[in-house]
Amino acid sequence: MVKFIADSAGDLTSFSGVDYETVSLVLSTDERSFVDDEKLDVHEMLEYFYSHHGRSQTACPSTQAWIDAFAGADEVYAVTITSGLSGTFSGANVAKEQYLEEHPDAKICIVDSLATGPGEVLLLEKMVELKKAGKSFDFISKEIIKYRDSLRLFFGLSSLHNLAANGRVSKIVASAIGIINIKIIGTASKEGVIDPIAKCRGEKKLIEHLIEEIKKAGYKGGKIRICHVENEKLSKAVIDGLKKLFGEIDLISIPARGLCSYYAERGGIIIGCEC
Repeated sequence: MVKFIADSAGDLTSFSGVDYETVSLVLSTDERSFVDDEKLDVHEMLEYFYSHHGRSQTACPSTQAWIDAFAGADEVYAVTITSGLSGTFSGANVAKEQYLEEHPDAKICIVDSLATGPGEVLLLEKMVELKKAGKSFDFISKEIIKYRDSLRLFFGLSSLHNLAANGRVSKIVASAIGIINIKIIGTASKEGVIDPIAKCRGEKKLIEHLIEEIKKAGYKGGKIRICHVENEKLSKAVIDGLKKLFGEIDLISIPARGLCSYYAERGGIIIGCEC
């Protein structure tokens, strides 16, 4: 049996193009926890965090959760959120070692996406595509790293509060965002950390900046995957702008799941593209 697996930062609940399994991260405060699975009410979760004034944090999937996801498989292809922001990749590899001790003939490829959300979606799609084309495990394991390094990820955010509170970005950078309608445009660096690249005021400017950054990255019309946090209007405006420039492209927009919604926050958008 072949399995395709992603952690829940992959935002795949509403996407039916890949037959996959999800390993859930957990979001919590001192009083309450949210498991980022298909049962999670993201809107209710966001309402809770916006009204909560205490500490909040996220937790990686357990080793056992990964082992349970591997169960029954002879061949596994898994994608995790960037190791630059999370210990999930490391935890998945611990689970891999333990699983292989019991199942030495199994083959497991775990890819550090160096991204999140749409970046993971694109990687899973590519692995499925290569497997359907009859490519070998060794070929896919090498080719997927080349493909990953060709991808770019961009963010359009109205707040960096949760990212800063959890040490993912500088509090100094975060303090200037979210006031007087200031937005931030960022990208995932080669090391898989968030790299703020511009600030602007209002969604119109945000859309213009995002499309310009995608063009500057060398985008020529490849696949684009978008996740948004309760902001379908912004996602549609970005899509319309891209199609105006590049014509009919392979582009899918999906609502963010729990982990990406927590960090991108309400109104945020994340864009992954082949460059």
